[in-house]
Formats: sequence, C-alpha cells, structure tokens
Amino acid sequence: MRQFLSFMCFLLSMQVFAASVDTITIYSQAMRKNIKTVVIKPEGYEMQGAKKYPVVYLLHGHGGNYRNWITRVPQVKTLADQHQMMIVCPDGATGSWYFDSPIDSNYRYETFVSKEVPDFIDSMYQTINERKGRVITGLSMGGHGGMFIGFRHADRFSGCGSMSGALHVSVITNGYDVKKRLGDTAVNKKYWQDWSVLKVIEQYPKDSLSILIDCGIQDRIIGMSRAAHDKMLKLNIPHDYIERPGAHDWAYWRTAIDYQLLFFRKHFDKMLK
Repeated sequence: MRQFLSFMCFLLSMQVFAASVDTITIYSQAMRKNIKTVVIKPEGYEMQGAKKYPVVYLLHGHGGNYRNWITRVPQVKTLADQHQMMIVCPDGATGSWYFDSPIDSNYRYETFVSKEVPDFIDSMYQTINERKGRVITGLSMGGHGGMFIGFRHADRFSGCGSMSGALHVSVITNGYDVKKRLGDTAVNKKYWQDWSVLKVIEQYPKDSLSILIDCGIQDRIIGMSRAAHDKMLKLNIPHDYIERPGAHDWAYWRTAIDYQLLFFRKHFDKMLK
C-alpha cells in the first residue's frame, strides 16, 4: 500500500512539473467569429505565478489547423519545458496564407495572428508583454506567414522564421487557395507582387529581427527558401539559413522545430538579459 501511494505521488508530481496544453477560443473582432488556438505552457508555469514567459507563435501549413503541431509533433511540449517558453498555435484556416484578404472579409488572418491573438494571450497568460518576448514561425504556408507577419509587424515581434516556407506566393497561381485570398492576378496585381515574402523582405524594419530559414534539400519548393536567402544576402539582412536532408513532410518538421526553438531560446536570452 505504501509503495502504491508513493507511486501515485510520483505520477502526480510528474503531472505538476510538465508542460500543459490549453485549447482555447479567441474571438476575432476583425472576422466576427470564434477561432480555436492551442496554448502550450511549460513546466512550472502553474507554480510560478510571478514569472513571465516569452512566446513562440507557431503556425500550421496549408490544409492544416491549430492542432497540427501538438498532435503531429507531441515533442513540442518537451521543448516548451526545456526552453521555458510558451508556444501558441492559432488556427489559420485551411488556406488563409495569413493575409487580410482584399476580396473576402471572412479572411483577416494577418490581423488575427499579428494583433488579436497576442493581445488575448498577453491578457490571459503570464507572458512578457513586449516585442522582445515574442517571435513567430511556421511550416510551409505557416513559414510564409511567419516571415510575412514578422517583417510587417516587427513592432510586435522581435524574431521570425520559416520551415520549408512557401515564400514566393506570386508564383502559386493554381491551387492552394492563394487566388481565393488575393483575387485575380491582373486586377489585384499589386497584392500578388507586394505580399510575397520575396517582396516583403525588401522593407527591412527599423527594429532588427532574428531570422531563421530552414528547408530540406529534397523539398520540392526549396527554391523559394534559397531565393529568400540569396535576396537577404544581397540586401545585407542578417539571418541564419539551414539546408538539411529532407522533404516537405512531417519527418522533416519534427527535426526542424528543434532547431527553430533552440535558435529562438538563444534569441530570447540575448533580448531579455
């Protein structure tokens, strides 16, 4: 009996000192609807009421949803513990591309992810409520979102990243919902040109960004990451760039997230010291 009680106490202690996951609903005033979001809190969060945590906003890809990261890569909970950071995974719809669509008011996901989600998270959780305590990254469509939002809202995020990012949306004219978000390629030519990450990075913000681009050598869209890397070199934009063996799949992203979160932990250590 005594051994059983000891074992139960051990299990309870493991639950107390391990990452916990909240699934919450955030109301978007911009879109006038409720949107699901996953929040991962690191080990010790509940026990340290005064401690404030940095936050990584982690975006899913096309066809995905807010639960992709926590279900496909459950190790993100361990990484949240290890790096003592919160991880927030907002829903970006099947194919929002994290744009405020100029043709469909039901898609205002740039506003939602860049402003409404962080404002809600900061009001409800123990976060560092400053740009130095926020970064944003993601995979594929979410890699585009991470870089797009990171550059355009550098007043709110101090770092951004991309894993296998679809960074040149101007060439995705068939399929993947880009045309549904931006409209006709001729009528809305300005959006197609200006809202591609390859164009967005030309406007480097006055506040410096920590940037990590990561892509697999066998990835069918690695050319987009290489083009962004080459352009940033020409523009003298500081950034880290990684190519490793791998394709456009979860096997690659399960490893890529290790690099991303370590990179941003070091970034937070520098920004918050």
